Amino acid sequence: MIARTLLAAWMRRARRRQGREGVAAIEFAMVAIPFLMMIFAILELGMVFVIDSMLETATTQSGRLVRTGQADQQKFTAARFKSELCDRMTLFKTDCASRATVDVRVIPQFAAPDPPDPITNGQIDPTKAIYDGGNPGDLVLVRVWYVHPLMTPLLNQATSRVGAGKVLLMSATAFRNEPWTKSAAT
Repeated sequence: MIARTLLAAWMRRARRRQGREGVAAIEFAMVAIPFLMMIFAILELGMVFVIDSMLETATTQSGRLVRTGQADQQKFTAARFKSELCDRMTLFKTDCASRATVDVRVIPQFAAPDPPDPITNGQIDPTKAIYDGGNPGDLVLVRVWYVHPLMTPLLNQATSRVGAGKVLLMSATAFRNEPWTKSAAT
């Protein structure tokens, strides 16, 4: 009698276990895709923060060339300034030339409204960006826009965009040029 009761209890447990085989695999499949997308979005957001930090540093360091008169003495153009900026983007140097737009201009005063952005219809128009490092003592505004493509769809909806799947990063620095000696050719 005891053996029969034990056998019946064992068979009931076996039937319950038999119906639950594969449940963990199905639960994992339901959770895995959203979980992995969230992990990739976090990693990509970290990458965007790294690029933004490097862009900010590169803008400040490149702007120093204008402020101290080195850019004037070496007869910088917009392309040369962009090249100097991209050299300071270390890890992202190779893509910088095609993704960055540089605008260097003299401003009348620090409190003046910002000059217009070179963004037209959600796209960057590089023809609206200028390069004018100014003269000694001028107030200069250096602005850089950097377009970075995004992979994860979660970030596409939470960032400022320029086109589908791209984030727009912007860095700026304003300063008064130091009193250097103006080069003779300019």
